[in-house]
Amino acid sequence: MDKIVIYDTETTNSTIWGSIIEVGAVVVDKNLKEIGKLNIRGRMPEGEVPSAKALLVNSTSIDLLTKGNYSHYDFLGAVENFFTKCAPAMFMGWSNLNFDRRMFHFNFFKGNRYPYATHSSPNKEHDGLHIARAAQTLNPETLKTELTEAGNPSLALEALARMQGFDTSQQHTAYHDAYTALKVLRIIKDKHKENWEEFLKTSTKSSVETLLTNEGIYSIFENVKGRNMMYLGCSLHPKHSFHPSYASWGYLWDCRRDPEPLLNLPVNQLRDVLKKMSPKALRVLKTNKAPVVLDKQFALKQKPYSDLDLETIEKRAHLVRNSENFCKNIQTIHREAAEEKEQTKTQEDLLPEETLYEKFIPNKDTALFKTWHSSSWEDKLRLLDKFQDKRCSWFGQKIIYQEAPQILPPDLYKNIKSEIARRILSKNKEKWQTVNMAYTEIDYLRDQASNRDDEEELKKLDEINQFIMSIEKKYEIA
Repeated sequence: MDKIVIYDTETTNSTIWGSIIEVGAVVVDKNLKEIGKLNIRGRMPEGEVPSAKALLVNSTSIDLLTKGNYSHYDFLGAVENFFTKCAPAMFMGWSNLNFDRRMFHFNFFKGNRYPYATHSSPNKEHDGLHIARAAQTLNPETLKTELTEAGNPSLALEALARMQGFDTSQQHTAYHDAYTALKVLRIIKDKHKENWEEFLKTSTKSSVETLLTNEGIYSIFENVKGRNMMYLGCSLHPKHSFHPSYASWGYLWDCRRDPEPLLNLPVNQLRDVLKKMSPKALRVLKTNKAPVVLDKQFALKQKPYSDLDLETIEKRAHLVRNSENFCKNIQTIHREAAEEKEQTKTQEDLLPEETLYEKFIPNKDTALFKTWHSSSWEDKLRLLDKFQDKRCSWFGQKIIYQEAPQILPPDLYKNIKSEIARRILSKNKEKWQTVNMAYTEIDYLRDQASNRDDEEELKKLDEINQFIMSIEKKYEIA
């Protein structure tokens, strides 16, 4: 992969109901030399209530939120266009696989755009935090770190920037954080020249699946309660190496555990034994989360694995991989646990915005997206009937309401406004941010700012409060 896009987002909220309002990206070649960039901000979409905490963190004033050059719709279009022009590329951020990627999934989904642009072929996706954890575990001198409250080295981007002596005056703006991630990755690449390409090898789902189905013993890395840990794991039987219900979860057996006494245990006994083991005997590798997987030599140098001879470890790996019934029983245990969890889930109806992972958008509809976006607003309205998936029609109606409300038939306009009002004026504790929840959050932040005598933050909170009041006033007559 000759290009890497190191990116970051800032949002109105940290949940799937929030909107991305800023994207920063630095495009680099394989030597991490800059060859392009994106620094773009958009307005918040109509009908949403922002989180005051999020706006304070990313230094977003109400003017920036409501009067920027790009509407939310145009902003997403510009970002999608930039990402498309970058392809093929590897997309990477800092903890992006836990946050930014998911926010893109849902923002693109609600925007009638293909949700998986950053990691669908020919693109790949990795996470700078995963690489830093592996590098720091191999060599704790790689990066200068400060300690967390629990006494563990912090790999938070803000803390790393401070400790490396970088300028942090613009932190929590998207472009600045993307560029900071790049500077940290340059240090790692320089200090781990021999492993850099290995760090990047697991940036596709298929590459991780191959490792899990091959006969192998690997060094893997996890963060356990704030501590960076390295484990030596071997692959299971190739027919039973994945979770039966969660397709992207693969398993490795921790080689510190002797599997021999467990191989012929009935399922119930095996379940009890595995549950009591600490550390766990099974390590999970999520194939869609770019886990760093290295040669076994690294974990072999560390306790408890260094206390075992290679012959013992290889024997254990052989036993696990060739005991099909044992691996099948492990799958059964996980299937039953997943089914039990499914039964305890609430059976409430999901709103369209929540259903991205429940049901794929038909190919016929994704093929229509390009035409829909390139059409006039009047034609966009007419084309809504062409979508097979009712979710795409609803999102399309809402986009027109936000961007060109004057062309909607009065009854449709009223229906959309009423639905927004029903959600944001709800007095219940909802999954999305309501007006009431926003006021409660602001009151809490005001108390904190008052205790610190932070006049500047109190002023910002007053501004946000006025904005929330204006949203409430607009929708209480819907």
